[in-house]
Amino acid sequence: MASIKVGETIPEGTFKYIPWSEALESQLACGTPVTFTTNDWKGKKVVVISVPGAFTPTCHANHLPPFAEKYDELKKKGVDVIAVLAANDPFVMSGWARFLGLKDKIIAISDVDAAWSKKLGLEKDLTANGMGVRTARYALVLENNVVKYLGVETEPGVAVSGVDAVLAHL
Repeated sequence: MASIKVGETIPEGTFKYIPWSEALESQLACGTPVTFTTNDWKGKKVVVISVPGAFTPTCHANHLPPFAEKYDELKKKGVDVIAVLAANDPFVMSGWARFLGLKDKIIAISDVDAAWSKKLGLEKDLTANGMGVRTARYALVLENNVVKYLGVETEPGVAVSGVDAVLAHL
């Protein structure tokens, strides 16, 4: 059960990601992870899409691609930053983003050990599936780091954390 609620300010979090550059078009390039914090989102409208894992079936086929497809609609609603978050390392997140052709539209951030998601009460223990502790499947709409929408999936699949639910709450 989420401990963060609509109307609350998110706790500070620190993430790693590999910014997209043309050099990453090479299959041999890896990029260099950089660090940023949720403080970088202050004063912005941000959509955070949290998935249990890059390249996993539901995340890869049904959750993230619709956000990429409706990128322009999200931007027209005033979204400044779209970020996909998972407990995978930044190199895996970068590889997944490159595979999906996200470039610099959606940043793929690493919530190592689901540390920030734990602060939100939104981690998921998938140890029985051989995946360890991961981020739960959820979506957040933040304005100046205040939660305006929180959609947490309680059943398999994508509904309240999907792009249409997010668009309806922007």
